[in-house]
Amino acid sequence: MQKAFVLDTNVLIHDSEAMFSFADNKVIIPMSVIEEIDNVKKFRDDIGYNARRVTRNIDELRKKGNLFTGVEINKDGILKVIPDKKDGDWPPGLDKHKKDNLIIKVAYDLLKKEKKVIFISKDLNARIKADVLGIDARDYEKQKVKIDTFARGWIEISCKPGLVDRFYKDKRLKAEDLVLSEKKKSKEKYYPNCYFLLHDSATDNKTAIARYDEKNNEIIPLAYDLKAVWGINALNLEQRFAFDLLLNPKVNLVTLIGSAGTGKTLLALASALKQTLDDKNYKKILVSRPIIPLGKDIGYLPGSKDEKLSVWMQPIFDNLYFIVNRTGDIAMGDYKTKRFGASGIIDYFIESGILELAAVTYIRGRTIPDQFIIIDEAQNLTPHEVKTIISRVGHNSKIVLTGDPFQIDNPYLDAESNGLIYVAERFMGQPLAGHIMLSKSERSPLASMAAEIL
Repeated sequence: MQKAFVLDTNVLIHDSEAMFSFADNKVIIPMSVIEEIDNVKKFRDDIGYNARRVTRNIDELRKKGNLFTGVEINKDGILKVIPDKKDGDWPPGLDKHKKDNLIIKVAYDLLKKEKKVIFISKDLNARIKADVLGIDARDYEKQKVKIDTFARGWIEISCKPGLVDRFYKDKRLKAEDLVLSEKKKSKEKYYPNCYFLLHDSATDNKTAIARYDEKNNEIIPLAYDLKAVWGINALNLEQRFAFDLLLNPKVNLVTLIGSAGTGKTLLALASALKQTLDDKNYKKILVSRPIIPLGKDIGYLPGSKDEKLSVWMQPIFDNLYFIVNRTGDIAMGDYKTKRFGASGIIDYFIESGILELAAVTYIRGRTIPDQFIIIDEAQNLTPHEVKTIISRVGHNSKIVLTGDPFQIDNPYLDAESNGLIYVAERFMGQPLAGHIMLSKSERSPLASMAAEIL
């Protein structure tokens, strides 16, 4: 039996190919959705880009027939564009003048004709209103990831007696020597760049940490040697794993997921400075954040682009000041704290082009080679926006995405549908990618307590 899926505007803006994601069922697009898409198609961001893609997709379908009577999609599916109706049996409590309600009304009217009508929306309030009217209302699930079973990036294993000693002696173990329990086999598997905490089953105080080398199917030591990275030390096990990924030039994409204070941005910036200024692996550092509060646009703020950006980049500056001040009198080439001071050093990095700050909006269309790229607060990006950013990465560049999937400002994203968690899941198991979930706050005792009890 065919189902009728009524799509809200935000679904198509979230994924311009969403209309093709419902197999051989009926896809209904209300006329109000077309009008809302028309209103945003000139936006110079991903909303406008997706709106234009949707319009082109529907225009191509017009060639197959009349959109009102229905055109074929997905071989046996049908797509229809249905005009809204302000008259007739109007549901009680809904304002007739709101576009959202006109869209819901289309689904409401279809219930009288169709056996199974499902309203698809990223808007929680719209889903609530539809549910009250007896409509089956659901979120768009195609790009969702199950966060409760999401891999943390490392596995804890109890080893046979003597295996940890052999690892320290030989600096490697065959992967088959580590036997996962049946419980762990169902949830955690070996994959490129995953990490291990090994316990000797005969004694509690004998442990080792390691990384999986998929090329040789071996467990090997971390390359990160516990030295401070621009004055920043790893304060816990997860941060050691994170540093090992960040400092590995063979890993081109890193996702760091964790709550406030776990050190995501700090570790990424310290690693970027080391590999750009000390190791000369990259020519410059590019740091970007999505600008959510003002509709992804900084035009309303006074001043130049850099002056506007400084407001949204303040968390980046805070971390940079902390890093530079922590180095104290440590020689940093021509960038000694004694000579410039922390503020002077950061200003010099920006003025000389070593460090570039950019809004995510301005990354579209660029090719970015030879750079260490940090995308902070990536949980506020859609899967398509993250795809757009990663596809800009050029030869010999590394990109790091950081964020907290439980702290989202974008009204149409949640912990399971945001771009950060989507990329981490899709790149899991790729040799050029790595992922670590940071769980312990190291900002301060007060911050740790706040994260735990508030």
